Formats: sequence, structure tokens, C-alpha cells
Amino acid sequence: MAANVETLGALERRLSMSVPVEEIERQVDVRLKRLARDVKMPGFRPGKVPMKLVAQQYGPQVRSEVLGDAVQRSFSDAVKQANLRVAGYPQIEKREGGGEQALEFSATFEVYPEFKPGDVSAATIERPHIEVSDSEVDKTIEILRKQRTQHVTVGRAAHDGDRLTVDFEGKIDGQAFDGGKASGFSFVLGEGRMLPEFEQAARGMSAGESKAFDLAFPADYMGKEVAGKTASFSLTVKQVDEPRLPELDAAFAKSLGVADGDLTKMRAEIRANVEREVRKRIEARMKGQALQTLLDTTKLELPKSLVQMEAQQLLERAVADLQARGVKPEQVPLEPKAFEEAARRRVALGLIIGELARAEGLQPKPADVRALIEQEAQTYENPAEVVKWFYMQPQRLSEMEGLALEGNVVNWVLSKAKVVEKTVSFDELMGSGT
Repeated sequence: MAANVETLGALERRLSMSVPVEEIERQVDVRLKRLARDVKMPGFRPGKVPMKLVAQQYGPQVRSEVLGDAVQRSFSDAVKQANLRVAGYPQIEKREGGGEQALEFSATFEVYPEFKPGDVSAATIERPHIEVSDSEVDKTIEILRKQRTQHVTVGRAAHDGDRLTVDFEGKIDGQAFDGGKASGFSFVLGEGRMLPEFEQAARGMSAGESKAFDLAFPADYMGKEVAGKTASFSLTVKQVDEPRLPELDAAFAKSLGVADGDLTKMRAEIRANVEREVRKRIEARMKGQALQTLLDTTKLELPKSLVQMEAQQLLERAVADLQARGVKPEQVPLEPKAFEEAARRRVALGLIIGELARAEGLQPKPADVRALIEQEAQTYENPAEVVKWFYMQPQRLSEMEGLALEGNVVNWVLSKAKVVEKTVSFDELMGSGT
């Protein structure tokens, strides 16, 4: 099977293949004879069906399979001989020509780029520095108290921070509209979940009171059928609940898992958790800087096919996430193009990390992966069981291997670049995410 490769662009190639008709016919005949041994047809015993009938019934399918296998084999042999690394999937088309002796095909595809990771020695990476003090522990305790807020029904007028349970109905030009009516609906006044005019109307009302008011929907309101229009609402407050924080006592400590309710032990555990989270934030921020440094210093052409595939995967994950949240995908139309920038970044990093792993020998050892899994398991109640679970889940184990490789690459960058410490505040570090 003859083949030749043309260069169409920086990464695009076209492979022309010639598949001998004689070989195709021979393979079709072999497969049909093999099939005839067991094929069943009405009026014939198994294995006794005439070859003519077998060929009529199964010939087109078998020929298609043989031809597909031959083209794929020819393609694989050609790219192997040319030492090409194919990125994505080839687009194979039948071509005219070849006469009666051969069938002509072309395969258009992309190859992985050849490049060298950039020089990171001139880059400066900031390592955040922070000391966890009693103040940070106190802030964390207050957050934990707020997360355990209980609401108690009160008879006074509502103000910001109260949870209101209401009935409401809105109409536009006397007509009801989707989402404009609810019964027993609860929201916290002042959180901004409702439109400002709605909260302003509810502010100062007590249980049992009703009110009518107009509400102008913003022109950019997500509900297009009411955007820019004014609705007349009727509102009835059914219940006003006041938020109350739990006392800082033994019961609170027990709710956080301190069996004996000792407040000193509770603070020590909270401090340890805060320090662990601070370390994670620092590592995440430095990882982000290191990976961005690789992107900034490395020039490479990206295969369009890989970017398109990655964008499609990101789209599918976003749709799955919306569905998990109870949102129908058609309510928030998404296109792969919206994920193209993120896809380009992910593909570029994947190529750079892969090349560094090969060139610098950064592939993680089993012990590296184990250490990462054990570190992750420490955040769970039964770490040993979590470790076992990871090793029983091939996909999760593969993810941890990928993270271990990333970690090795990040450490390699940090060993080459200039790392300087920068003092940051607790709020800045924790609020930044990465």
C-alpha cells in the first residue's frame, strides 16, 4: 500500500494513500468464507448457506469493514514510517483516480508541534508569607458560628439580616407572568437575592402585613420576557425570623467534632485547619505563577483539533454542572467557542508539561503519588479508607498522577526562577482563591 505525506501548514499534513483492489478482494473473500461457517439463514443448516447468498447478504458490510481496516492500517504505517505524532483524528476522504488496480484516499490531519520549553531563569515568582495569629483563628470561629446560624421567629418589623417567608404575585398589564408568583417563599433581607425594589418594599413589614407596589425590571434582566417592563406586585409577609449565632461554648465545640467540648482543643484544631488551608493557598498561588511563567516563556503552535476537542469537553462539563444544579442547558445556551481561550491554555500547558516531563525526567514516582493521595486524605475523617478508595478508582488515581506530575514541573520551575517572599494579609490570601 503506497503512501506519501504533504505539508500543508505549520502543523497540518495530508497523507495520500493507494490501496490495491486485489488485496481488498482477497480479504473480503477470506472474511466471507470465515463468516459462512456459522451464518444462519432460513432453509439452510448452519455452515451450509451458499457463498453467493452469504455475499449478497453480508458482502457490502464486510467490504466496508475491510476497506476501513486497510485504510487505517495504511495510515498508521505511513505516519509511523514518517515518524509523525498525530494530534486529534484524521479526516479521511476517497479520491478519484487509481484506475481498476487501486483505490485512492487522502487523510488530512495535524501533528504535535516540535518545541523547547522557554527559559524561566529570568522570571520572578512571589511566595506569599503570612503568620497565622489568634486574630485569624477568631475570624474563622466567627465564620463557623455564622454557618450555624439559627433563625427564631419574632413579632417585630423586618430589617436586614432577617429571614422572611412571604407570598407574592406580580402582573404586567394585568397579566401574570412566569416566575412572578410564589407561596411560602423564603429569602434573607439585605442579601441582594431579590431586586432592590422588592427588598425595599419588604423592609419594615411585620408578619401578617400586606403591601402593593410597582417594580421596574432592569433592561438587562435575565428573564427576557419581563426585561425593561414594570410589574405590579402584591406582597404578604407570613413570618419574620431573626438570626441568632450559637454561643461559644462546649455545645458549639462538640458540633465541630470535639467530643469532650473542650474549647482549647477546638481552637487548636481550628488553628491547624487554618494553617493547612493557608499552605494550600500559598501552594496554589505559586503553582499558578509557575504555570503562567511556562506559558509566557514558551512559544508553540497549537493543534486546532486538540483545542476544539478540549473546548468541547469543557462545554460538556459545564452542561453537566448546570444540570446538577437543576438548570436546563437550554436556559443558558453555551457554545464551544466560549471555552476556546481556556481550552488553548489547557492544551498549551499539557504539551509543555509533557515535554518537560520527557526532557527533564519529571515523571512522578509511585511514592510521589502516594504522598499526594495521603495529603488529600488527611482532610477526611478516615484517611486510610480514602487512600484505599483512590487506589481502587483508576480514573481518580490517574488524576492524582497528573497532579503529581504538575507538582514536579512546578518545583522544577521554582528551582530555576527567582523566588522572592512577599508578606500578604490573611484576607488577601484567603479571598484570592489562588
